[in-house]
Amino acid sequence: MRAADAFAIQSRACAKLDSPFMGRMLPLLWQVLEDDTGAVAARVKAWPGDLSPSGHSVPLRLAGALHALVLQGKDAGLVAAYPPQDVGDDVLKPALAAAVQTHEAQILHWLDSAPQTNEVRRSAVLLAGAAWLAGRSGLPFVLSELGASAGLNMAFDAYALETPGGVIGAGGSPVRFTPDWHGAAAPAPAPITVQDRAGIDLNPLDPSEAGDALRILAYLWPDQPYRAALTRNAIALATTRPARGDAAPWLEARLAPHCPGALHLVYNTIAWQYFPPETAARCEAALQDAGARATQHAPLAHLAMEADALGDGAALTVRLWPGGARKTLARVDFHGRWIKWAA
Repeated sequence: MRAADAFAIQSRACAKLDSPFMGRMLPLLWQVLEDDTGAVAARVKAWPGDLSPSGHSVPLRLAGALHALVLQGKDAGLVAAYPPQDVGDDVLKPALAAAVQTHEAQILHWLDSAPQTNEVRRSAVLLAGAAWLAGRSGLPFVLSELGASAGLNMAFDAYALETPGGVIGAGGSPVRFTPDWHGAAAPAPAPITVQDRAGIDLNPLDPSEAGDALRILAYLWPDQPYRAALTRNAIALATTRPARGDAAPWLEARLAPHCPGALHLVYNTIAWQYFPPETAARCEAALQDAGARATQHAPLAHLAMEADALGDGAALTVRLWPGGARKTLARVDFHGRWIKWAA
């Protein structure tokens, strides 16, 4: 894919997800790089493989690097051109060009790593799914998250979800979700009690570290301050950190012991699709093996929010063992803005 196409695709995706600034900034950034002869432009133009959101997400790597400069206050020109300021392209484009040249080393460093957006609003989906499961099992949870990033969604039970049927989760939480609810009635609020929680990620972030916290916030889009506010509040509540490693051997070990008197909930949000085929196959085999050993007093569930071929957001599916039949609970927005409940 041509770099110009990757920037255009990412621009449209951001605009569709309520970020008009990103929708406008990314094409301008490509224009800057197209005419530039520096190291950043050269690396992007020579990038091997797919630069798009379906591949290496190079436009978002650059966007994160530039937003980090703004959050750090390192570039006065960018600060003056970024939200909450409202400037024209005639101001924004020169500011982008100057930043790319001035902060070459830092931007090149950010290009080395894929974006990590720990989207806290996906916990709205997890709360809905957990309430549905809790209403059926009546058991406390053991949680295992695959692709946990900074672990903010490992603490979903500490957040609150407003639904037409009431509040699910911790009613007084400073992390509160108010998605547009469509379709069937929301699951009835049910106690979500967690006995144990853990997660795994190839490159886990520690939000208590300044550099990792900057990375988490920089990948949030500059004209969406409410996401930053939710994330900062979530950082204050989430104290369990994910382990570092491949999901497959970790999940195999995690599922090996029985959890009598608890429902073991394995979950992932926009993560499984990025697993290498061998990792996905081993994770699936581990789930099937543990599912075969599950009982009514020690059930197992797999809750997954992942993209599919339908294109209208992501599918929220669940498998509950004993049994293991797959059920679609809802279609959901990638950033948790709406939930179309089907269960």
